[in-house]
Amino acid sequence: MHESARLTRNLSLTTLQLFATVCETGSIAQAAERAFIAASAVSKRLSDLESELGLTLLERHSRGVRPTPAGENLLQHTRSILADIDRLHADLQEYAEGVRGHVRVLANLSAIVQFLPEDLSRFAAENPAIKLDLQERMSSQTLAAVQEGSVELGICYTPGAMPAMVEARPYRQDHLVLVLPRGHALLQAASSPAPALDFAQALDYEFVGLHSASSIGLLMRQAAAAAGRSLRQRIEVSGLDTMCRMIDNGLGIGVMPDRAFALMQGLGRLTALPLADAWARRQSWIIARDFDALPTASRLLASHLAAQAAQPLPPLIPRHSPVQIE
Repeated sequence: MHESARLTRNLSLTTLQLFATVCETGSIAQAAERAFIAASAVSKRLSDLESELGLTLLERHSRGVRPTPAGENLLQHTRSILADIDRLHADLQEYAEGVRGHVRVLANLSAIVQFLPEDLSRFAAENPAIKLDLQERMSSQTLAAVQEGSVELGICYTPGAMPAMVEARPYRQDHLVLVLPRGHALLQAASSPAPALDFAQALDYEFVGLHSASSIGLLMRQAAAAAGRSLRQRIEVSGLDTMCRMIDNGLGIGVMPDRAFALMQGLGRLTALPLADAWARRQSWIIARDFDALPTASRLLASHLAAQAAQPLPPLIPRHSPVQIE
């Protein structure tokens, strides 16, 4: 057996964990307290590790210890090894408990309302032993949660580049529409034979808007500013059903995703015009820190959602329950 292979096979996970803790705390004494063992035992293990590898891994200074360049390299690999062990333990624990997976997903409500019911229904039918935990969050919150590692999978919109430490796969697209009462003057301004409207043409009118932190609200304010105008938002609501009723009663016009409007139709004497602006066509994303490193159940769901995104959308089943949208 090659000498380097023999050395790595003899490495103790306990010793590597102690080494990582010493590096993180900068103190053998603090690492010993965390591990509930004597400081002399920690020191002995580290000394044996250095002898086994033939390297100096730690250097002492007046306030404790710090890793040498070789120690920094070992620390990087140690963290990766320990993370893999944690994932292995989590996967095996799920089998031990009789559940072959538990996936927590954060998603914005545009995706939850328009796409996820059908896509998750198919996944649940094919994988009945995998538990799904779906929670609504704003896109910015979902990005932050995935980036910091507090959740494995997210679905969101993002107007710019993905932040560091986040991988993305395309999910569904939607198209924002302007919702109007039937007979509204803007219907005469739409181009023909494919009716569409520039958002700037609507800025003379008052809006019934969604909550201010929504991605749609942000896009509308940015578009108004780009046109040198201000957004005249008369009323702010949190639900699409409320928005439709307000518009139906002449309190303004609004913007929402096309498929969501189709789900809400019947809540008033309303019609919708597609917005011609480029920003009105939105791409949503499936995001993770590292798709290849996901537990099996999460990896299966990510692959399923990406595959569903390539398929035609199923027919809509109208719903009239209160919803919010981002």
